Amino acid sequence: MDKHQQEGWRSLLTGKNLSLTLALSGGICLHAINVYITITTLPSVVRDIGGIDFYAWNTTLFILSSIILSALTSRILNRLGPKKSYGLATLIFLIGSVICAMTPSMPIMLLGRIIQGAGGGILLTLSYSMVHIVFAQHLWSRVLGMMSSMWGMATLLGPALGGIFAEYDIWRGAFWCLVLVGIPYLWLTLKVLPAKNPNESGPQQPIPLQALLLLSTAVLAISVGSLSQDKLIPIGGMLLAILLCVRLAVIERRGINTLFPSGTFHLSAQLAPIYLTMALLGLSVQTEVFVPYFLQMLHDIAPLISGYLAALVGAGWSSAAIISSSLKPTVTTKIIRFTPLITLGSLVILTLFMTKTIYIASAQIWVICSMLFITGASIGAAWPHLLARVLQVSSGSESQKASSAITTLQLFSTAFGASLAGMIANLAGLSSPGGIEGTQSAAIWLFVIFSFVPLFAFITANIVANRITEPHL
Repeated sequence: MDKHQQEGWRSLLTGKNLSLTLALSGGICLHAINVYITITTLPSVVRDIGGIDFYAWNTTLFILSSIILSALTSRILNRLGPKKSYGLATLIFLIGSVICAMTPSMPIMLLGRIIQGAGGGILLTLSYSMVHIVFAQHLWSRVLGMMSSMWGMATLLGPALGGIFAEYDIWRGAFWCLVLVGIPYLWLTLKVLPAKNPNESGPQQPIPLQALLLLSTAVLAISVGSLSQDKLIPIGGMLLAILLCVRLAVIERRGINTLFPSGTFHLSAQLAPIYLTMALLGLSVQTEVFVPYFLQMLHDIAPLISGYLAALVGAGWSSAAIISSSLKPTVTTKIIRFTPLITLGSLVILTLFMTKTIYIASAQIWVICSMLFITGASIGAAWPHLLARVLQVSSGSESQKASSAITTLQLFSTAFGASLAGMIANLAGLSSPGGIEGTQSAAIWLFVIFSFVPLFAFITANIVANRITEPHL
């Protein structure tokens, strides 16, 4: 192991390992950049082809198709093998991108987004599934650190690329760029990835249709509820989604034809606290949805600059993920244990300074920027080690289910967190009374309520850390 530690990044970023790293990280980067390009260009899309009533459905349908296909990826991987699975996923993604680039109307745009989401969901899940197939275990943390950093890179590149094309009223070019990047990426995956999956685990269970239906309906309930201006409908959508998730947990605990690996819904099992910690940490940063608006309204920051200040969360996440992936196991256990407290502290300070409860004219924005960066960095530092832990405690057919569940969980917590943030902000007065008063009230309630999330994550993270340090593990 000492020799492996000394090899470090040189072993990962040279020879065949470099090509494999690019293949796995590239799939996540392609999907993530697409997310931010679309967010940036959508206003221009609507001005050109119309469809303002379906604006939010671009995200809703994209996430929904990503979740469904991510849940089916282990079956695709077993049936087709790594090379053909990546080829299929990339081809689906490229077809969706071409449809978006050529769309004459919003309904066709939505079709393209569904297809993009399907391809992107498979790519995301395949990347996590492939780590334990093509890399030695001592490289897992570094590979997962590189993969985690792709979201931060996309946060910086996506808005810039989309903004350039939107600025010159050639938004279709942004989607053509995805095609131009995707074609050589397709060639790379076909060249370097193995044809067969050495961990193939025999016959697959039937598709868990009931579980998929419950999860999909929960996402739709959250998304549809968040579109309404009536304050009661978002609450109703959120409650319905929670009830559907409870029903899903009951079905999964029976252990028959499950969507998630065994133990996901048993806190005494290995995977449950890891997944729960990841979901809670991912949920805690969804306040970033409103950060640009708060900066513009409460601090008079220009729109473009406010967008990039919000991207500090992603920048912190990426840089910390790469740096922490090289640390010793004894250190990473402490990082997992105390990360939620750092996240909590940064959210509390953000509450005070974002809302001007504390106001220091010469340092206000600097403090906010620092806390945004630290919020992302605190989670990014723990993230690759939580991912590696998922791979370590799962095996056989369960390892592929566990990898698929990472993406499913990440996408669902993002949808749930964004909708929850929207509901809290609206109930707190963002739209009524609105203005400075409503925005300040929304910021206070949003950050205060979301500050409780890392408190729960601290409990689950300590369960994870304690089990890592147990001698028999």
